[in-house]
Amino acid sequence: MNSTTLSKAAPADGPDDAPTESARRQRTRARLLDAAFEVFAEHGVRAASVETIAEAAGFTRGAFYSNFSSKEELFFALMEREKTMRLEQLDTGVAQFLTPLVGQHGAELGDQEVVQTITRILELQSDDRRWWLVQAEFQLMALRDHSIAADYLRYQDEFFADLTEIVVEALSSARRRFTIDPEEAVRVIAELCANGEARAVLADDERSFTERLSASVPAILLALTERI
Repeated sequence: MNSTTLSKAAPADGPDDAPTESARRQRTRARLLDAAFEVFAEHGVRAASVETIAEAAGFTRGAFYSNFSSKEELFFALMEREKTMRLEQLDTGVAQFLTPLVGQHGAELGDQEVVQTITRILELQSDDRRWWLVQAEFQLMALRDHSIAADYLRYQDEFFADLTEIVVEALSSARRRFTIDPEEAVRVIAELCANGEARAVLADDERSFTERLSASVPAILLALTERI
């Protein structure tokens, strides 16, 4: 999902409504997160300085530290925002593609219909390869720095727990279930998608996600499930 760009203006306050301190702080944090996303993607997480991020957001170093204690804290806030966006996208995909199909066929979906639906839903999750690049770099930082490793693991575990819950519920509505531990299955599929995005970045592959998607991704999800 594309992060909100810096060019988008914040909604104006009403003529008689002065922005509250809380609203101003939320806007400041949002602009810092937007700027961080762009700076991290262009320069890398480790190379990006607090000063560069603050300047890109139109703030001072002091404004940065009044909202975040460190660059790492800001990154975790950015990851949390991306997680929320992507889970919302998944819910949207299920409602847009799977739910109507289930209703139309009385939950009796053929394998080909399942594959096509999976592809459409996955496409919603993978429309900004910059995020894959930034996240991969931060994972490497976590592997090298034990001070942030625990927080990174906690974020990953929480994300996959939430993601698995949505996927299991969606499969259940189509009268399918995983044949192995659901979270392990979701992690396998997510890893395949991540590897595909990494290869696209390395190869400068400009094709759409649907064109690049390995046929093994929906096929493996199909292989890891069975009809109830």
